[in-house]
Amino acid sequence: MPAAHRPSQRVAALEATLDLLRAGGNLSLEAAARAAGMSKPGLMYHFATKEALVAALVDHLVDGYERDFISLLPAQPTQGTEPEGLSASERIAAYVRWSLTYAHDAADLVILCDPKLRVPMAARWADRFRGWVEVPAEIAAADRARLYAVRLMADGCWFADASGVLPVPLEDRPGLLALALDLLEGEGS
Repeated sequence: MPAAHRPSQRVAALEATLDLLRAGGNLSLEAAARAAGMSKPGLMYHFATKEALVAALVDHLVDGYERDFISLLPAQPTQGTEPEGLSASERIAAYVRWSLTYAHDAADLVILCDPKLRVPMAARWADRFRGWVEVPAEIAAADRARLYAVRLMADGCWFADASGVLPVPLEDRPGLLALALDLLEGEGS
């Protein structure tokens, strides 16, 4: 199989492109190819358009996040990384633990890297995250409010880290995490 066709080159190109974004580079097919040490046609073998590249970046990031979420569940599920079968509290607790304990950077904001792609990439991101952070409409209003409050705490911490705008200091994160988890435990009371 020719070198350009190996799946490892696809993953390496995604990682190199994320490193480009982390370094503050502008995203284009040319820049991504250069960062990956490939020709533009070589990159385009894997990602025919910039939209295909950004969609693959979103999926690549979220795939990793889902593995992280699973590792943060108190009991490991027996099947894959799908959140089905978990309570909303379990799913959101994993998300808040991830938001407050993992390192986040500018590559997390890949959905915002091109104004022309913002809407379809935000939709893709939402589709991928929905199973983890969606608050069920059928639960009591007070429980929904608790879940939303914790989810928004996690969203805010993640975004502050990823954007570099006023992130929560490391020494304050354990207290914030404890507060968020206490709020989740208040569910149903």
